Amino acid sequence: MDKRAKSAKPLPGADALTGDPLGLAHSDRPADAMNEKSPGASKGVRKAEKRAVTVTDIAQAVGVSRATVSLVLRGSPLVNVDTRAKVEAELRRQRYVYNRTAANLRRRTSSSIALVINDLSNPFFAEFASGVDEALGGKGYVTLLGSTGESPERQQAVLSTLMEHTPTGFILSPAEGSDTQALTQVLGVHANVLLFNRELAGAEWDFLTLDNQHGAYMATRHLIERGHRDIAFFGGHAASSSCLQRRTGYQQALSEAGLSARAEWLIESAPNRLEAAARTGELFNSEQRPSAAVCYNDTVALGLMLGLTSRGIRPGGDFAVTGFDDISEAAVAVPPLTTLTADPRERGRQAAALLLQRLDNPDAPPMRTVAPVQLRIRESSAARPA
Repeated sequence: MDKRAKSAKPLPGADALTGDPLGLAHSDRPADAMNEKSPGASKGVRKAEKRAVTVTDIAQAVGVSRATVSLVLRGSPLVNVDTRAKVEAELRRQRYVYNRTAANLRRRTSSSIALVINDLSNPFFAEFASGVDEALGGKGYVTLLGSTGESPERQQAVLSTLMEHTPTGFILSPAEGSDTQALTQVLGVHANVLLFNRELAGAEWDFLTLDNQHGAYMATRHLIERGHRDIAFFGGHAASSSCLQRRTGYQQALSEAGLSARAEWLIESAPNRLEAAARTGELFNSEQRPSAAVCYNDTVALGLMLGLTSRGIRPGGDFAVTGFDDISEAAVAVPPLTTLTADPRERGRQAAALLLQRLDNPDAPPMRTVAPVQLRIRESSAARPA
């Protein structure tokens, strides 16, 4: 997804999620009354005045109260079916436009929740976002989507723009290098926020994470059981909490087996395919070379397999590789990728449920939720050391 795209937009199907059967955007008062005057007003000629249609106009035309029209606009089941049909027909006839932001300000409520992702080019987050939208839509919320491209500066701008839409809450996967104080200044101390994936020091918000440490531990143990002793950790940045936790699990498994992690085999890269492929050669710079790698995530693992193949090294045949996330592509890669399954769509649903729980109980203490992962063994880890 293009990082230059607009910072906030409803996901596909957003109209259906609003509870508005007409698919209209609407307002309880005139959005804009424009009196246009011609530059040649010396002749006293005025253009016809244009006025936005109001709830009162609709109510008078149908012969019902303003309250009844408002109930129809909000999708309330309290309105008689025949009356609803008449009101909806009149709304269409007069091309009524609903200003949802103004209505939210008057009611001090919002039907939108913001989802801000650090890297939408990662298939994991695309599936995660779909799960969030599915769960929120089922509860009548619109999902406003923002992408930061791993830039804290871009993140501040995206969040500031989204705040103008007065969302009820935020689900945020922070960009690398995010500053808790800066985020608090934009969102406010008492904002309804759920952090996902990356933990921020000092943040007093709910947090949902994967069991990163145990997942990487299982992947490393699997490779050790296959006979590997020279195992690298490839990808991610150590400053990221999720990468640090996965490295910790990797080192724990090595230590239990009487092995040590070599500094030159801790290769950092951006968590994407292109940079992982470009940095593959760093695994083979010293005389002693690894026979396997635990990768930060699936996109890194897929990039590493491309890099290995370009050097005449067969992933799954000459070199063992594991990933993390189990994105859809992992099962159909060549060879199919051994990975930790995290069920990103389900994690999106879980994130939405946790935020809705926060909305129902705003004064509860912050919660930390760890989602389990499972090792899924495929052909990429079939290689054994020479």
